[in-house]
Amino acid sequence: MAILSGRGKRRRGGRRARCAGTARTNRLNRLGTLTYRGGGCHDPYRLRREVGEFFRALRDLLGGTPFAYLWVPEWHRTDHGLHVHFAVGRFIARGLIERAWGHGFVHIKRLSAPSGSTAAGLARDEARIAARYLSKYVRKTFDARRVPGLHRYEVAQRFQPETVRLRGRTVEDVMAQAVAAMGGDPDEVWTSDESLAWQGPPSLWAMWR
Repeated sequence: MAILSGRGKRRRGGRRARCAGTARTNRLNRLGTLTYRGGGCHDPYRLRREVGEFFRALRDLLGGTPFAYLWVPEWHRTDHGLHVHFAVGRFIARGLIERAWGHGFVHIKRLSAPSGSTAAGLARDEARIAARYLSKYVRKTFDARRVPGLHRYEVAQRFQPETVRLRGRTVEDVMAQAVAAMGGDPDEVWTSDESLAWQGPPSLWAMWR
């Protein structure tokens, strides 16, 4: 994941990009869902507390070793409240997930890489698919009942990707460095030249999913 400058309306894309980059960096290629039984959960603070308890319990069931994960809350289309989408990068038996959660139903699956993926790049390509799903859920939180001050997504401690700063004499120079570092052209690009209302310095924003 990379973001090259940008502000204002592009902050939404920046959060999506950071979420997607975290999934790719940690090779999170398995997507899961946690739901509530009965009337559901309508309290975002309760949700975060219980999801935190879930991942701590799951880590204990897996032997206590920290592992990478990322999760995103989402409101049901109906009035059932909140559920959670999460991603991990290792096999975890569904029975262990059910024991750790305990509040309702769970689902987990490994994503299928696109045809043509090599054995060496399989987990990477699967993680890219997971990144697209998760960034979509992050974007949807802007349109739902978001609580100010709460994060759009959460990441396991010590598994956040580091920020890499690129420097160059021109935009083209920095973009060339970014393309080389990311292994290909960005999926989305925006420049301040596209906005007649832009009043800041010349800026460019790019996102790799």
